[in-house]
Amino acid sequence: MKHTSIAILSALLACAPLSLSAQVEIDDEDDFDDEDDIEVFDSNLGEDEDITLPEGMSAELDSLLMEWNNRNYIIPDGDCTSGDNPEFDKETYIHRLQRLPNVIEMPYNDVVRTMIDHYTGRLRRTVSIMLGASNFYTPIFEEALEAYQLPLELKYLPVIESALNPTAVSRAGAVGLWQFMITTGKQYGLEVTSLIDERKDPIKSSFAAAHYLRDLYAIFGDWTLAIASYNCGPNNVRKAITRAGGEKDYWKIYPYLPRETRGYVPAFIAANYVMNYYCDHNICPASTQLPASTDTVIVSRNLHFDQIVARCDVPAEEVKALNPQYRTPLIPGDSHACTLRLPTPAMTSFIEQGDSIYSYRATELLTSREEIEVAQDQPTSRKSKARRGRRGRSSSKGTTVTVRRGDNLGAIARRNGTTVAKLRKLNGISGSNIRAGQKLRVK
Repeated sequence: MKHTSIAILSALLACAPLSLSAQVEIDDEDDFDDEDDIEVFDSNLGEDEDITLPEGMSAELDSLLMEWNNRNYIIPDGDCTSGDNPEFDKETYIHRLQRLPNVIEMPYNDVVRTMIDHYTGRLRRTVSIMLGASNFYTPIFEEALEAYQLPLELKYLPVIESALNPTAVSRAGAVGLWQFMITTGKQYGLEVTSLIDERKDPIKSSFAAAHYLRDLYAIFGDWTLAIASYNCGPNNVRKAITRAGGEKDYWKIYPYLPRETRGYVPAFIAANYVMNYYCDHNICPASTQLPASTDTVIVSRNLHFDQIVARCDVPAEEVKALNPQYRTPLIPGDSHACTLRLPTPAMTSFIEQGDSIYSYRATELLTSREEIEVAQDQPTSRKSKARRGRRGRSSSKGTTVTVRRGDNLGAIARRNGTTVAKLRKLNGISGSNIRAGQKLRVK
């Protein structure tokens, strides 16, 4: 993970409109679907206003239930959330919020109450599933937050960001549990290419999010403002502070924030409330079976999911779910070291089989043509036939490949479905010395 200096970060923010947001830089007049809006009473204005729900609060329950972990290890209880949702007075909510063992301020107001009502009412079943899914993800979140010495209540940010869905994709293109945009993800060490998207990796994205939150706190010195800027970007928070005459209290700059961010901090407070006081609202966690233990290994050669499935007796869906950072079934170990996570029994089999896994159907699954001739038009004249004859004799020399940087005879043999002995014989090589850029016959 890349570590960005706080001083450099602050200087960049002061000098340029840098987009440093896990979600997206939100304009004040951004358009959102009406179905994602809720009406709350603004006691300052004495009237109702519309605010936009965070995307984690508008996630579809069906998509959450389809997640591999949830589908295999969570057992929804249809009667679990069927009890009445009792009403409580204002003082009860205030007392409960103040009892939470938190560093971050958790005040009560009408907007917070509206968000709590949304979680304990319309989103009751979603809360039940999230309580079950938190068994998978909370230990990861807490480890990352503790590594950066951050308040552990920040573990509930993914509740409002993604509803604990590791494959969630927002309408703005933010991805994963912590909803990173590509630019911010890369700034914090998450690799995003055509083959890899580490924003979907629960462990790496959690450490990146903790690093990012630490940097935001360093900018504002206030956790509520840091949380708001995680949603809309520090530039929008700065603009709101300026419009509020220099006030640095979230609740005083609230009217000047983008519509979604006005609901973001109240939703965070509500998530902390409901994930701790769910029993008081007759919501119970979905039953959870702990997943089988897993192990991780570093892969330094190209590897295909189908090779793992066939040789390690593990379902393809499980391999994909345990390695969500790979966008295709190819693990590009040839380009750089990559991680592979498997159930412990499958990992033991993987290690024991060694090279045989990499060679299994290698020509079919891994071979990428390095050099190829362009097809020519069919010859129609005697002269063209003569040329064709010369080409034919030339092609009888066989197929050649170009040695890549870091290649050895074993790697080239595996990629081309041959052996080191045959390569040596075809190319008159007695030892193992080859150089990048050298042409070698493989057939």
